Amino acid sequence: MKFESKHWNLFSEIAKAIALSLLIVLLTINSPALAATSEVLPLPLPEFKGKIGLTYKDSQPDFPQTISAPSNAPNVLLVILDDVGFGQASTFGGPVDTPNLTRLAETGLRYNQFHTTALCSPTRAALLTGRNHHSVNTGVVEELATGYPGYTTVLPKSAATVAEILRQNGYNTAAFGKWHNTPDFETSAAGPFDRWPTGLGFEYFYGFLGGDTNQWSPALVENTKRIDKPNKPDYHLTPDLVDHAIAWIRNQQSIAPEKPFFAYLATGATHAPHHAPKEWIEKYKGKFDQGWDKLREETFARQKQLGVIPANAQLTPRPQELPAWDSLSAEQQKLYAHMAEVFAGFLGHTDYEVGRLINAVDQLGELDNTLVIYVVGDNGASAEGGLTGSVNELQVFNGVPENLQQLLAAYNDLGSPKTFNHFPAAWAWAVSSPFQWTKQIASHFGGTRNPLVISWGANIKDQGGIRSQFHHVIDITPTILEVAGITVPKEVNGVKQQPIEGTSLAYTFDNPDAPSHRETQYFEMLGNRAIYHEGWIAAARHGRLPWERTAKGNFDTDKWELYNISEDFSEANNLAKANPKKLEKLQKLFLKEAQKHNVLPLDDRLAERFDVKIRPNLTRGRTTFTYYPGTVGIPEGSAPNLKNRSFTITANVEIPENGAEGVILTQGGRFAGWSFFLEDGKPTYIYNYANTARYTIQSPEKLPVGKSTIRFNFDYDGGVGAGGIGKLFINDQLLAEGRVDKTIAYRLALDETFDVGRDTGTPVVDTYQVPFAFTGNLQQVSLDLK
Repeated sequence: MKFESKHWNLFSEIAKAIALSLLIVLLTINSPALAATSEVLPLPLPEFKGKIGLTYKDSQPDFPQTISAPSNAPNVLLVILDDVGFGQASTFGGPVDTPNLTRLAETGLRYNQFHTTALCSPTRAALLTGRNHHSVNTGVVEELATGYPGYTTVLPKSAATVAEILRQNGYNTAAFGKWHNTPDFETSAAGPFDRWPTGLGFEYFYGFLGGDTNQWSPALVENTKRIDKPNKPDYHLTPDLVDHAIAWIRNQQSIAPEKPFFAYLATGATHAPHHAPKEWIEKYKGKFDQGWDKLREETFARQKQLGVIPANAQLTPRPQELPAWDSLSAEQQKLYAHMAEVFAGFLGHTDYEVGRLINAVDQLGELDNTLVIYVVGDNGASAEGGLTGSVNELQVFNGVPENLQQLLAAYNDLGSPKTFNHFPAAWAWAVSSPFQWTKQIASHFGGTRNPLVISWGANIKDQGGIRSQFHHVIDITPTILEVAGITVPKEVNGVKQQPIEGTSLAYTFDNPDAPSHRETQYFEMLGNRAIYHEGWIAAARHGRLPWERTAKGNFDTDKWELYNISEDFSEANNLAKANPKKLEKLQKLFLKEAQKHNVLPLDDRLAERFDVKIRPNLTRGRTTFTYYPGTVGIPEGSAPNLKNRSFTITANVEIPENGAEGVILTQGGRFAGWSFFLEDGKPTYIYNYANTARYTIQSPEKLPVGKSTIRFNFDYDGGVGAGGIGKLFINDQLLAEGRVDKTIAYRLALDETFDVGRDTGTPVVDTYQVPFAFTGNLQQVSLDLK
């Protein structure tokens, strides 16, 4: 048959239309698989392919197909611990038995050149987004945010989390434990909630929002609601987190076994307070009597034996700022050894609990199909306890000194609900073997080198292998996406995305000798800085020590060091004088990377940045506040700031015939705070100065039956952390007056809250037990700031 040109054109158009229709059908049928290749999220709903007639009888329905994860996409279990040094877990040669971590390592891979940012929030922001911490505005922890682009702590919508990407590609997602990526000024019940876990890709969250929490009495949040801790004897947070994670995974797999899950477990352990069950602490009795110098040598020897450090690695010396163990008195050695026992019990207990979660996944038959990524610490071990350790971390933050007698008096309470304890800085250095320094010190590997274990069933052929490619926490998100077969999106929820700055580690799974795909990486934290490039690293440690509150360095005179880490694993041989040209080249590269990633301006302040007044605040500009019963769980970043100023509390109450008791208004708890309450019917104000002194002002008379107005006036002396005069009034009659000698200057709590009508945390004074709810009719409470 002969076709004329016009017929061919018509035939061509018809063919194109048929082909296009077939393509649309195929796209609709296969849309779940195509979700993994989409650069724009969310995927648009497919076109309706049914038929619409006059009635349902001559119509044909067509439901939009649900999005499915790519074929064979594994479950993902991402675990991160807190404040663990490179040489702490036995899996990497440390003194603390971690059999469950070792089990994963023996069926997977151990990475010995993996790095974090040297501090909590920044590491987590980089972990979950695949971008450098300053690139996503988290150059420092939430509680120290400033108004500079790299330091606002406001995660940008242009950096979608791995959870959001997985969720929109067919995964169920949940997070358990420490979050610490919501701005300090956005963590109240007023939100906004788009930077809480459930606003950043996690369908379920159970944990806490702040930097640390009391393991015995945590400030818990479920999704976006603050909740009370479970009423269980011997409650501890870590088992509770694992219980919730296990329950969520079991439910998810029971209901949708074909759908993969992404579970993120971020323990509060082993950040201070070092809270551990007594039986776990006792397992390590006497294990640290040899002291930190000897322990470090023992750890170094085990690390070489295990092969987690090269045979030619050198053990770096103790910094001159830390004391030799032999220089301590016998009572100091006894106390400090016990502090290390407490920490070891804390880590051992944590490993056991993570093991329960691994076992639960295994019992479901899903362990071989689960990519387990276990980051052993979000930075190096913490030296924030100072040279002597602490029984109350808030004393360190507020510059309140602790003497040896106070520490010894708390010996038997260490690890219990009665302390908010932290071990001495020298232990942190010891368990960062073989590297220099600790947490906060981003210039050296003691602050940034953390163990990493990856396990994935039979997909890891070289089981028990060690990988030495240079990598960073920003590389975890691209690893997960590559293994899941999901394309990195260029647009999410209508927002163009910043480039992923990490690179996947998947190439290392089958190739132990592959050259590292990460050639350059900058480090910066609180003025400490370094730059890695092609086997070399230049490092500048800034002046302030991790346990000091005030800056004392000079950026212009900081001494830079140079190491060839391709030959010098532990940064033991400073080549700055021998190779000044290489050092100068790397210094220029650091400045280039710093400008590129919003690292500037460098900022070494600490105490000043704890002040909530320097950040956005729901209370800013207000001097009068009115609260009603049931208003509880207001974090410090969203509560009225009563520090360093005069104020008045006024409560309108109605007392029944049988009297009343309970909390009217409180903030903080056992380790610092204040409470205004009725004790045996008497209005009482108690100020707790960092658990070292309590100042009580109490009415000698009970409140009368019926309606009354109670008022507490505080006239502040002026200055920072000073005292003042407190006066108590009932119905405008002055009934009590007293002096508060000292007040907290910077931060009352990281986890305790501001509560009306009851106490949701720990008690400010042990004469009452929480929640100590008000038993009369509390009509309202007002606050006036002066």
